[in-house]
Amino acid sequence: MTERQPDQVSSPEPAASPLALQLGLGRAVVLHVDDLGMCHGSNAAFLELAASGFVTCGSVMVPCPWFREIAEAGAADPSLDIGVHLTLTSEWEHYRWSPISTRSRASGLIDPDGYFWRNVEQLRRHLEVEAAEAELRAQIEQALAAGLRPTHIDAHMAAAMLPELLPCHLALAREYGLVPVLPRRIGFAPDPELYERAIVAIEESGLLLPDGIRGTLPVEADATRAGYRRMFETLPAGVTHVALHCTKPGEIEAIAPAHAGWRTREYALFAEGAVRGWCREGGIAAIGYRALQPLWPVC
Repeated sequence: MTERQPDQVSSPEPAASPLALQLGLGRAVVLHVDDLGMCHGSNAAFLELAASGFVTCGSVMVPCPWFREIAEAGAADPSLDIGVHLTLTSEWEHYRWSPISTRSRASGLIDPDGYFWRNVEQLRRHLEVEAAEAELRAQIEQALAAGLRPTHIDAHMAAAMLPELLPCHLALAREYGLVPVLPRRIGFAPDPELYERAIVAIEESGLLLPDGIRGTLPVEADATRAGYRRMFETLPAGVTHVALHCTKPGEIEAIAPAHAGWRTREYALFAEGAVRGWCREGGIAAIGYRALQPLWPVC
């Protein structure tokens, strides 16, 4: 969910978290790195942080240029908790990617330059649901063919949370036995009313979801440490998904100059172990989606 900014303060929580109760936890956090495969720096940051136990999981953008690097690493190390970052948009100015399932403009997935549309609003105006569904399936299948054993699916820039695509999103999760990262409380759903109805239906079927979401802080260097410390000290009860964008310096400064500082400073803060320390101090359990995947059996 690339810096679309998941709500930093969730809406009021219900009295209890079904997922936390199932896991026997009070407060838990999923330390999740988005955008794997987007560039080498994102792959390198994730692999380093995961090896140190400073993050718990991440998700890959299959259409992106550096997908093969992270796929090879994930195939070689089955302990890595990796999902598929369902991708239907390509936002950066000069660094772009395209669908893997089609080159047809009639698909509604491709902009005049030959890439995915830059934002969700453009995508929705041109959306052909069947073509989008075929692309999402192709991305999961390519991840599997590359040797990955994904644990979950989530939505880049919330595109696969569009109301037209939510049924497919859930169907793919059930078919492949993947946890859908559809938090019970979010502030950025493309259609909040439909999203809420979908969540209610999922929970009524007996399946469990994370409770809320927070994400990368778009703050200046002098506010980084205090901002992240506040984020983790104020996590609510239940299971919170934290959508991170940790990236090592290098290419990101050219790819996304306005966002590079947030991403590289976030990486540095996690790499020094600060966030793990704050979680321990607060009695916050750090979990990944591998622990939750048995709750989403293949249908």
